[in-house]
Amino acid sequence: MSKSSTDSPAYLDRKREMGRMLTIYGRKPVLEALQDKQLDIRRVHLADSNRQGGIIDSIIELSTRRDIPIARHERKALSRISRNAKQDQGVAADLALPSLQWLDEIDKAKATAPNARFLLCDGISNPQNLGMIIRSVAAAGISGLIVPQQGNASISPLVIKASAGAVFRCPLYISPDIDSAVSCLHELGIALYTLSADAGLSIKKQQINGAAAFVLGNETEGPGAVAKKASSASFFIPMANGVESLNVAVTAALVAFMLR
Repeated sequence: MSKSSTDSPAYLDRKREMGRMLTIYGRKPVLEALQDKQLDIRRVHLADSNRQGGIIDSIIELSTRRDIPIARHERKALSRISRNAKQDQGVAADLALPSLQWLDEIDKAKATAPNARFLLCDGISNPQNLGMIIRSVAAAGISGLIVPQQGNASISPLVIKASAGAVFRCPLYISPDIDSAVSCLHELGIALYTLSADAGLSIKKQQINGAAAFVLGNETEGPGAVAKKASSASFFIPMANGVESLNVAVTAALVAFMLR
């Protein structure tokens, strides 16, 4: 991520901290988050239009018990916070996601693991797929997942649910878009490889030295032009019985465990 030469260290630290904040929405997701004492919830937002009783009372009770501030808003203001008026149900919450970092912080992972391995999402638009990819990366224990904000599903309650909570333990690196991600990886000396069913090289037969990132392309179109152009090579996963392709989340799981 580019930095202005006039940005002070204090400003940059605050900007990074804000970048680690995640807003979730919906009555049940917020209630479940409040019930998990390991989650660092900073503030709960409620619309004035909410009727008392049921889940709303439980949310208020748990927030009070955990000493979490409750902010009340007009319905439209609440929807601006959640950015999803149709699904927020008048409830949102801000929580800290310590595993979320800007991509330029990836050099720390590379410094501690010269052969660090990453997966890079390029057009993963389905939240369930993104959540399952996060879960696989966390389970395999590789160095992290890179998720450009433009072109990929955002980290949302659907992603959190699909990850089965792994989103809070998986090292996640974000960048504005795929161009900035590719540029940053190049500057840090991290090699880039694409994964494609029509590639000519089997990933099982490769010996890769040094830090590397492997691109998971769009569910239907595969890696985009930017990633393909920057890629050092393209690999396929060998398959039997005439199977030609796999769901991108399944591909991520297989590759993550191959790379560990």
